[in-house]
Amino acid sequence: MVDEQETSGDAVMTRIGQAVMLLHGGDREEARLRFASIWAEISDAGDALHQCTLAHYMADAQDDPADELAWDLRALAAAEGPSEERTARHEQSLAVRAFYPSLYLNLAADYIKLRHPEAARVHLDRARAATDALADDGYGNGVRAAIDRLERALGAD
Repeated sequence: MVDEQETSGDAVMTRIGQAVMLLHGGDREEARLRFASIWAEISDAGDALHQCTLAHYMADAQDDPADELAWDLRALAAAEGPSEERTARHEQSLAVRAFYPSLYLNLAADYIKLRHPEAARVHLDRARAATDALADDGYGNGVRAAIDRLERALGAD
């Protein structure tokens, strides 16, 4: 039974990864369709790490800033749910704690698009406070640089 669950979990992450590749390749519509299909399967009783990952990327596939915010909020809610035991079964880069800087950064960006600078500042501060979870690597440095850019943009308002 455990082996079956592991295989199933790996399959879900693989499918999410394939949709992410479509998104990054510019096929937003197909990515949205695939994300929606996976979400329909995992939204009610799915693994919180899968939900967080999927919602995090589904937000990036949205055209409407309000829809993007809704998906980013789902990602944050899911991030608050997984157990340490479950996340320990994934590679270190998928640890939920490392999601927080990016999740809060995305929420700050959403609130800027929606012209809510106060809410954006709150989430930007949370993103900055959570950066200790990031490694000193390309991903971590990229998230820190994005936080810096958004802080400068927000300060210019």
